Amino acid sequence: MADWDLTTKLAPFLDVHLVFPLLEFLSSTGIYDEHELLQEKLNLLNHTTMVDFAIDIYKTLTPESDPPQNLVDKRRRVVEELGQLKEQAEAVVQLIVSDEVQNLIATSRDNKALFDSLHRDHGLTQEMVDLLYKYAKCNYDCGNYSMAGQFLSSHRLFISPSDKNYLNSLWGKLACEILMQEWEKALEDFNKLKDYIDSNPFASALESLQQRTWLIHWSLFIYFNHADGRDMLIDLFLSKPAGQFHKQSSNQPYLNAVQTICPHILRYLTAAVITNRRRKELVKELVRVIQQESYSYRDPITEFVECLCVHYDFDGAQKKLKECSDVFNNDFFLVALQDSFIENARLFVFEIFCQIHECISINMLADKLNMTPEEAEKWIVNLIRHARLDAKIDSKQGHVVMGTNAVSPYQQLIEKTKAMTIRCQVLSMNIEKKLAAERQSSTSGFVPNDF
Repeated sequence: MADWDLTTKLAPFLDVHLVFPLLEFLSSTGIYDEHELLQEKLNLLNHTTMVDFAIDIYKTLTPESDPPQNLVDKRRRVVEELGQLKEQAEAVVQLIVSDEVQNLIATSRDNKALFDSLHRDHGLTQEMVDLLYKYAKCNYDCGNYSMAGQFLSSHRLFISPSDKNYLNSLWGKLACEILMQEWEKALEDFNKLKDYIDSNPFASALESLQQRTWLIHWSLFIYFNHADGRDMLIDLFLSKPAGQFHKQSSNQPYLNAVQTICPHILRYLTAAVITNRRRKELVKELVRVIQQESYSYRDPITEFVECLCVHYDFDGAQKKLKECSDVFNNDFFLVALQDSFIENARLFVFEIFCQIHECISINMLADKLNMTPEEAEKWIVNLIRHARLDAKIDSKQGHVVMGTNAVSPYQQLIEKTKAMTIRCQVLSMNIEKKLAAERQSSTSGFVPNDF
């Protein structure tokens, strides 16, 4: 079961604090030795100042011995540093929470103007703003995410995107909201960070790629907990800008990041598409990506789609669907989606099977769907009852007879012309640009005599 665990692949792209929820989940699955997981937690805690947490784990690992002196000394230093920063930041904290400044913040729309006003009237300095950031980071390292998030929100009000701590402040605020499970606020901070990264303020394309890769991994916490998360995940990777019908992924930087650095993210994209019936038109695009990356990443979820949509191997798809249960049970982000995935995957198998056959044996169908004949018949009856299937059941013969789903000429015409308006606009704009360029070149260069 541990074969499909992605924690070791995800962890390098996550903040240390974000790894702990994954390790806590693994402890509940029992696929790893608990002693080894506790030791790994202790190793990670060395990169934080959550000393009390580290001492508790050490006591669990070695209940017969006292905590090592280095942990005791570290705890004393952390408490002293936190107390000093609290004292130093007291002035700026009191300034921020005052009614007058709160009213000014509520009406201000420009960070520089707000800072200048507070500098002029209340003595706010850049050193005080930097100190607020340092105090927020110290609280975050200690595990006080709520206070750190509040200070980072205030810090961001007084700085511009060119500030040395601006990007770190965006990342820190997003981490705080994720760890506090404030998904609406986390989504808002995610979008701010995404907009900043997409504005391409980095020195190299490699740095932009690295930032996008981190953002993809952090986004999984939001996408699999927010009500509209799976829709947003699909849009991030598979939606194309208007006018880009003929291009594959040249204008999809986040899909490029997945294909370049982290193809294991295809597991989550595949699960999102299969469990979202409203976006089934993107299955073809998903299959294309899975095929392209099959040499670098495969698991039962992606192989299920490949068996079904590429090879039309229903026996292979059934086998992979059984294996998917182990993947879902041991994946922190997907564990709650197992029932939805199995239900939609069965329907997906059934739809493709029905495209090939007009009359289907219920026993054969039950075998393909990994169900008993009685369960399969009840399942099909429910599909017919809820108008999701045009079919009839012949109980005597034990067959399902499919209805004819001929598409009307009008519907065919609509499907072929629904994107015509946008395409015409793009074509018109390209023609206008070309004509403007020709006019400019003809007026700026030599104009031949008409005589």
